[in-house]
Amino acid sequence: MATRHHARMAVVSLLYAYDVGNGDIADFSDEILESKKIRNKQRDFALTLFDGVLVNLDTIDKAISKHLVDWEFERLGSLERAILRLGTYEILFSSLDSAVIINEAIEVTKAFATEQSPKFINGVLDSLSKDKELIQQKK
Repeated sequence: MATRHHARMAVVSLLYAYDVGNGDIADFSDEILESKKIRNKQRDFALTLFDGVLVNLDTIDKAISKHLVDWEFERLGSLERAILRLGTYEILFSSLDSAVIINEAIEVTKAFATEQSPKFINGVLDSLSKDKELIQQKK
């Protein structure tokens, strides 16, 4: 049975495919999730995440760019960009605790990316999370 972790891994794969030029990947997301045995509640969860990232892509990319230190958004690898987009979406648009989101992003990064990537992903998402907390405290 698929878990939310499996769903997130599948979403990162979909976002990666989207980023490398497969703009019509959304048309095949159901089939891709089925092939990964992500069904029922986890399928709905994955589709909510994937669709949410795509709908809010401009806002998400701006938030990521704001938290990159000495790095340009365009220089990010497609895989790191996909992981950051998912993590940023969840931090900005879900009620899940940021620490859980960041931990999941790091675990996905360890599975997919280079040895240096987890530290980078952690730094960007942690900075974004703290920025969100400051904005919420001012309200």
